Amino acid sequence: MNFDFVTFNQGVVEEFRKSGGQLKQNGYPLILVTVKGAKTGQPRIYPLMSVPYGEHYLAVASKGGDPKHPLWYHNMLANPDVTVEVGAETYPARARLLSGEERERAFAHAVTIYPPYAEYQEKTTREIPVFVLERQQ
Repeated sequence: MNFDFVTFNQGVVEEFRKSGGQLKQNGYPLILVTVKGAKTGQPRIYPLMSVPYGEHYLAVASKGGDPKHPLWYHNMLANPDVTVEVGAETYPARARLLSGEERERAFAHAVTIYPPYAEYQEKTTREIPVFVLERQQ
């Protein structure tokens, strides 16, 4: 039986909003990122680990160390203009895929915030992508 991520995520989104953005998963805070679907153009809301990075946030496409990227990765590449919900605040952001040393620094930082990312990287042969979600005015 396959796990239904859509239904699970909908429940997390509802709980996040009911809690005023204070919902935690396994003790770690979350953010919500809304991105347009790459094929449909329809808005999709994804709960992600909250990884503050200066005045921005990181979106780490770990998918728990799965061999494939999460769906939101493809959506973000196609449609980098996103909406971020942190706590009770909502703002527009632009997702920028990091590479090279910049990606390495950001991933190392993400591991200090959410240590399981290191285990996820060990589980997969793909380099886990990292986006910085840059706040837009």
